[in-house]
Amino acid sequence: MKRTYLILFTLLTIAISSCSHGKRPAKPNFIIFLTDDQGYNDVGCYGSPNIKTPNLDAMANQGMRFTSFYAQPLCGPSRAALLTGCYPIRIAEPGNAKNFHTKLHPKELTIAEVLKTRGYQTACIGKWHVGEELEQMPLNQGFDYYYGTPQYNGNSKLIGQSKHRCRILRNHDTLRVINTVEEMGQLTRMYTKEASDFIRNNKNKPFFLYLSHNMPHVPLGASESFRGKSNGGFYGDVIEELDWSMGEVMKVLKEEGLEENTLVVFVSDNGPWIEEKIGDHAGSAHPLRGAKAQTWEGGVRVPCIMKWKGHIAEGLTNDELLTTMDFLPAFSELSKAELPHDLAIDGKSFCNVILKGDKSQHDRFFYYAYTHLQAVRDRGWKLVLPRPKKPGYMKWRGRKIDQVDETQLYNLTTDKEEQHNLAESHPEKVKELMKLIETGRDELGDNNQIGKGARFFDDASKTDRIDIYKDWKEKNN
Repeated sequence: MKRTYLILFTLLTIAISSCSHGKRPAKPNFIIFLTDDQGYNDVGCYGSPNIKTPNLDAMANQGMRFTSFYAQPLCGPSRAALLTGCYPIRIAEPGNAKNFHTKLHPKELTIAEVLKTRGYQTACIGKWHVGEELEQMPLNQGFDYYYGTPQYNGNSKLIGQSKHRCRILRNHDTLRVINTVEEMGQLTRMYTKEASDFIRNNKNKPFFLYLSHNMPHVPLGASESFRGKSNGGFYGDVIEELDWSMGEVMKVLKEEGLEENTLVVFVSDNGPWIEEKIGDHAGSAHPLRGAKAQTWEGGVRVPCIMKWKGHIAEGLTNDELLTTMDFLPAFSELSKAELPHDLAIDGKSFCNVILKGDKSQHDRFFYYAYTHLQAVRDRGWKLVLPRPKKPGYMKWRGRKIDQVDETQLYNLTTDKEEQHNLAESHPEKVKELMKLIETGRDELGDNNQIGKGARFFDDASKTDRIDIYKDWKEKNN
């Protein structure tokens, strides 16, 4: 029996070693397949009881599935962090503002701009939502091609409940405006076709494809082929069409012989949008606590799967702490692109995590709701700070912020559901993590504090910004 186990272990080790240490291309392709408001539980391999995702499940079986992967709790900040490798509160914005929904300053450096230095062809297909001024749009942030919506697709359960209408652009030109649920249902298919065409047209060049789906953000939309077909209701229909989209992307890579030269990442931008008015049009973060806009695990811990045939060991589940901010340094390392030496970024390359099975370079993660620092994670421990319900300075945006009366401490290794407050029994750990909180405030900032590492590119000085913050806080509290 021992000999059998030894043989199996040896074969597994050889297989992992072969995958992890195979000869890597000098300029691998990168695809980020980003979904909008998809919960941690809304994938078959993450435990969804009624939504079928055979393509994402196959991707997990042929790659690596992550269970401690973090984004930001809101759409705009999450995209800004992904593109720049930084916490949103660090990122420079026009007019030296720190907006609730981050708007990239034109001088900020994106993944696309980094990869352009190595000759990559770059495309952003789908939702942008990090600024609508011409200089903030994809073509001025390192992308060669853009097709998608500059903002979110809506802010209500049904299209008719809001005056908001999203428009579809090709580069800078508006092609159409979405007015009906039937038109909304075409978005996923249109994006998939654009993505497939981009891959085929650039198969002989290194490329970066940022496929940023609008779905399953409300108002939902699914094509006739999927609507009414899922056991998970309309929301399930939408997720199953997204799964189809991933399958189509994978099919094109296989047909064009690009599987071994392309790192593909599936990830959601934040937790599910759960509100009474949304109801059955939202997903699930089960078993995690909380949802979108919140800094409980259900708002920021997201499903993530990576596949790179011949390089990432297959069928593994990884619980290392990783974030969307890590894409920029990881892609830079894999493409051998140089990053400016004086550029402060918060992401850490995960290359050795996915290729060699190493530990994450992260030893902490700061949980921000908009510009408010609410918690910190240090390896397996999480400290949650007291906070008021619906803070006044957040105005209508604060409706999802719940009240925390006392400092709370959780051991996420044994209690990822955040049900057992251990602050009383571990006072030294609380004290230790409070020091980390102060480190974060000092470097990055808080809702009433300027971080020394926060970037400001416009004429107003940091002193001016401190005065503006004081005035703003007095008016809104």
